Amino acid sequence: MVDVPTQLQSVTRSYRVEERDGAPAHVQSLEQTYPAALADVWDAVTTAERIQRWFLPISGDLQLGGRYQFEGNAGGEILACEPPADDGAAEYSVTWEMMGAVSWVTIRLAADGEDATRFELEHTSRTADIPAKMWETFGPGATGVGWDGGLLGLGLHLGATEGSLAPEEAEAWAFTEEGRSFYRGAADGWAVAHTASGEDPAVAQQRADATYGFYTGTGQEA
Repeated sequence: MVDVPTQLQSVTRSYRVEERDGAPAHVQSLEQTYPAALADVWDAVTTAERIQRWFLPISGDLQLGGRYQFEGNAGGEILACEPPADDGAAEYSVTWEMMGAVSWVTIRLAADGEDATRFELEHTSRTADIPAKMWETFGPGATGVGWDGGLLGLGLHLGATEGSLAPEEAEAWAFTEEGRSFYRGAADGWAVAHTASGEDPAVAQQRADATYGFYTGTGQEA
């Protein structure tokens, strides 16, 4: 059992359009606070042994300038790496290379006292690199809901969310009643974020419904 409502309510989602290298880009951000010290969260998101326990197996040279590869998923280059500093912050950035497209992911951590850490994941994709039909069908939830799954895994790993769900169980879990409730809530959360960016609420919800259907195999149902 996973405490799905608590996890969904613990994540702040946002979406905006800005420029990257002079071209329009989609920027999605997710934030959650975890009940763990900054050093522990940094270790959980930067070491291969810890990453595979909540996300996916990873290989490569996990240091500045090195390349990494998630098993069956994206790979890329580590562009920046700033370990925990005296100001209580840490950050790293990577390219996110998948199916011939390159986007960028930045992880930012900030200590919230001694025993809690604010985690932020920002994913930037050039608008031109996302097929128009895909965006018109799913909107920001296409990738955003996937990242919601990542934050759920990290939350379970760090004790922010009650329950257990091994990464290798996540695909099958999506087809359970509990899993469907998670993806329904996450998709709806991205509809809210999309609407807040200026999208028509009905369009944002339609795309969220399609996203939910994609992740759960239920079709474009509400």
